[in-house]
Order: sequence, then C-alpha cells, then structure tokens
Amino acid sequence: MPIVLAFSGGLDTSFCVPYLRETYDTSVHTVTVDTGGLSTADREAVADRADALGAEAHHLVEGRPELYADHLSYLIKGNVLRGGVYPLCVGPERVVQARAVARVAQDVGASRVAHGSTGAGNDQVRFDVALRLMDEDLDILAPVRSLGLCREESTAFLEARGIAVPEATTDYSINRGLWGTTIGGAETLTATHPLPASAYPDTVPPIEAPETPASLTLTFEDGLPIAVDDEALSGVALVEALNARGAAHGIGRDIHVGDTILGIKGRIGVEAPAAHILITAHRELEKVVLSKWQQVHKQQLGAAYGRLLHEGQYFDPAMRDLEAFLDHSQSVVAGTVSVQLYKGRVQVQGVDSPHSLFDADTATYGEQNALWDGRDAAGYTRLAAVPSLLAQKATGPAPKRGRG
Repeated sequence: MPIVLAFSGGLDTSFCVPYLRETYDTSVHTVTVDTGGLSTADREAVADRADALGAEAHHLVEGRPELYADHLSYLIKGNVLRGGVYPLCVGPERVVQARAVARVAQDVGASRVAHGSTGAGNDQVRFDVALRLMDEDLDILAPVRSLGLCREESTAFLEARGIAVPEATTDYSINRGLWGTTIGGAETLTATHPLPASAYPDTVPPIEAPETPASLTLTFEDGLPIAVDDEALSGVALVEALNARGAAHGIGRDIHVGDTILGIKGRIGVEAPAAHILITAHRELEKVVLSKWQQVHKQQLGAAYGRLLHEGQYFDPAMRDLEAFLDHSQSVVAGTVSVQLYKGRVQVQGVDSPHSLFDADTATYGEQNALWDGRDAAGYTRLAAVPSLLAQKATGPAPKRGRG
C-alpha cells in the first residue's frame, strides 16, 4: 500500500521519498499543491525531482481557487493582518495542501500520509491537525521530525544514494504563495537586525520604486473585490494582478514578529502586495458603510479568526461561527475605492458606495447639524460625564502624576 507525501521538492521532502520507500518497503506518491508562486518551469522541476528521487507517481493539484474561496476571502472580509503586519500567507496554504494530500490518499488507496515538517515549526501542527480532521484513520508520518535530522544529515543520506543535493543559491528560505511570500534568514533568528533589501525576491525596494505614483480603482461587492479599473476578474486573477502591480512600487514589504503555535517567538520577512492593497482598501470602505459597533466587533472577531487559522484550527466549529458573522457584515460593503501606490505605501484617495453612511443632507460635520441643536449637544456632554463623575466621587480622584 503506497504512502502519499506532501512534496515541495526541497531538501526535507526530497529526503522523505527514498527514506519512506526503504523504511516501509513500499511505493511513494508525491503531491504538490499549487497555492500560488509556481511558474510552469517550477512545476516541471518539482515533477522531475520527484521522478529522480524514485516516486511511483507525482500529482500536481491546482489549489489556488480553493485557497481564495475558502480562506483568502475571509482574510479580506476580516481585514486580517496578524500583529498589524502579517497577512497570514502560509497557514491557509497548509490547510489546502493537507486536504489535497488526503484526497490523493483516498484516490490511490493509501492509509499513510507524510510531510517533511520539522519538530520546531508551525507547519507540523497545521498538517497534522488538518490531515486528522480530513481522515482520522490516516497514519501520519513526519520522518524529519521523528528522526530529529539536521540539514547536513539529510544531505548525507541523499548523497550516499547518488542523489544530488543542489547547493543553496541563496542565504534565505523563501515560501512563495498567492497571498504573499515569507522570507527567513540569519537576520530573522533574532529581533535585532532588518533583512537587507536584496532578501525580498519579488518587490522593488521602495526607495527605487517609480517617482510617479500609480492610481487604481477597486470595485467591491459583498465585501470582496470583483474588478480592478473596471476590469472584472476572478479572485485568483485579481490577486495575481495586484501582486504584480504592487510589487513594481515596493508595496507589502515588512518584517513580522509573532508567537509561534508552540509558544516561542518567531520573526519573518514578508512581501504581500495584493494583501496590503486589498485590506487597506476594504478596511476604508467598511469605515464608510458599517456602524461604529459593527467595526468594533469586526476588528475583534477578525483578529480571532486570523489567530485560529494561523494556529491550525481551521476546522474548529468556532471558525464557521466567525465566518457567519463576517459574511453577514459584508452585505453593504460594496462600491469603489480609489488608491494610490507610491514607494511602498498604499494610500486611499476616496470611497464611493451606495450604502455610504455619509449623509450630507442630514448628518453634517461642522458648526451646525440638522439632527440636533446646541442645547441637545450640551445635554449630551453633561450626561457623557456622569459615569466617570460617579466613579470619581466613590473612589476619589486619580492621583496626579507630575515630574520630579
């Protein structure tokens, strides 16, 4: 009975192919899921690598539409930026990849699946949890984790079998995907130093971006983007188009520090032009069409959704509850948003929506307002002080803090 392996073609998953074949005396099917960032040459190279390693069959699965529909759409609706910086590029990809691996296992009659995660990172949790939820009868193998291998040991294992291990052509670990790219390197092992500009593979350094700003108009319907400059696009095509346009202006470069699932601090570089353009525009559109309290609760629940997704808990029932809230909130999030891209910055120029809560005829901001007069305002301000006044009388005034 074969083993089905989630396969990227990197060192860890390359080690897994011959190791699993020899250890379990069975064939190995490799599965690569395209969740973005793979060129035609990349796909061919991964397939050739699997064949050279001795895989029985290689399966390439298109995962971008599923990634957008099931995951990225809610990251947009929730304005999810972890730590205010990171748009969750990797976590949702692993869910899509695990689902594909489980489906291939069912198709080929495999009861065992494998991945190349180590015992230190987030991906082992994401793969294991998703695979168990897809099919609890699957046996999950993670050879690099169980053996505690380092890079040198995996390389020696492959070379002893006549399998070439290409020398690293970069000092940085790059994970490209539809929603963005993450970068790890020596500088990300501590919180001290920035990544050099050259570490970011696809975006122009902001200082080298064009001197002329680029303007574009995004059209939203039910909270999701449907067109750029009046050109209707599918979700995947729209994100890819904005990645290209934003990259030329240095949009989406940043460094994120956060807590890993296992409880330690982690740091990565990230470049995600489309994510930053879309979330910036969507958030501004919501400011115009949603009530104050909708925005307050959306901010909290969007962050909760992102946290659960990041930590591999996509299948928890709470996620469906949060999605229901996000979906319901988006019925009025429609209209156009004009943005300007300039040297790494996304700036909203204006918002137009049929559901705008700006009502110039009724609720104006200035010296007078049609909804109340000065006496009403004075009464409100008196009442607004009452809770704090009562607390102060009960507990005494807060001590004043002075200098010296």
